[in-house]
Amino acid sequence: MTSYKHLFQRSLAAAPERLNMVAHGHGLWPDASFLGHQAAWDDAARWGGAKWRRVLDEIWPAAQAHVAHELRLPDAASICFAGNTHDFLLRIASALPRRPLRILATDGEFASFERQARRWEEAGHAVIERVAFDDAEALVARARVGEHDLIVVSQVGYASGRACRAIEPLAALARPEGPWLLVDGYHAFMAVETDWSAIADRAFYTAGGYKYAMAGEGVALLHAPPGFAPEPVVTGWFATDADPPLPAPVAHHVDARRFMGATFDPAGLYRFVAVRDMLAREGLSTARISAHVAPLVAQLLAGIERTPLGDAELRNPPGEGHSNRFIALASPRAADWQAALLMQDIVTDVRGDVLRIGLGLYHDERDIDRFCAAAAAL
Repeated sequence: MTSYKHLFQRSLAAAPERLNMVAHGHGLWPDASFLGHQAAWDDAARWGGAKWRRVLDEIWPAAQAHVAHELRLPDAASICFAGNTHDFLLRIASALPRRPLRILATDGEFASFERQARRWEEAGHAVIERVAFDDAEALVARARVGEHDLIVVSQVGYASGRACRAIEPLAALARPEGPWLLVDGYHAFMAVETDWSAIADRAFYTAGGYKYAMAGEGVALLHAPPGFAPEPVVTGWFATDADPPLPAPVAHHVDARRFMGATFDPAGLYRFVAVRDMLAREGLSTARISAHVAPLVAQLLAGIERTPLGDAELRNPPGEGHSNRFIALASPRAADWQAALLMQDIVTDVRGDVLRIGLGLYHDERDIDRFCAAAAAL
């Protein structure tokens, strides 16, 4: 098997005894991300406030082009960036006229949505209906009733690693007048090959650089279908070209920049572009990275069968529509296992009673052998 550890020399050298098995979470950053971050600093030092011309005229469009290529989007102008996906959730919700909001979601959404949704419920700002993540038929049936303003689903469940099977039928129901469909690509972007072209005119899509894109924090993305939410109420001064941006009525960009906020840290964009450029030079598409990871997942599953981890329930068996980048093991002992592995400098994570073990481009067979040996001693 080809090793790609040479692309991660800085991260690996920083903690040579550590075995990072959370490539689905805070995985190791490639060396290219360091160069991108350094370029952001250098541009700020060289240009001062004039750096924004380079950020908005060169780095931003380059990042848009990379996302459009990854998602097979027909128009890169449908992409906007922000510091996190929570910002986009607020801006999308602000454009819906009815209060309280009527939101349909699954019971498997990530905390970025779930915490906000619960607070909206407490404050009387929204009524949330939740359907089991794996029950695609029930989810679509409830959406067809037509009682909801916004439908929120994850492309891949963050705890289970299973894919949502309801996205296309939900997108068929979406209309500019409502309901709107927001798909969270949190555990899918650059982990699952995604062709959004057939529903690009119907569905919002959010994701970010923190996970599989290997670019870190501060570079969340939004695909915004044309005609949906043309005038968000939560809006910042970057959302228009007006100077000063105070016309009456308030103007908005007609493309996805209508979802921009105010002044932001562009370093994440630099890192994202640098990492994507590096992957392109290396010929490493999402499909090729998945092809590198798949045999490691198989090796891992075979190896842990003979360890205490083999007694756990595998929530996302291969071939059942999961992300192919992490395995989800359900057991009452999950937290104890995580703590015991950490004592051996092996990093995993836990969500409830689920131990998650994530593999990425920087892993090879030796890493799996070490992990399985440690698991045998649990």
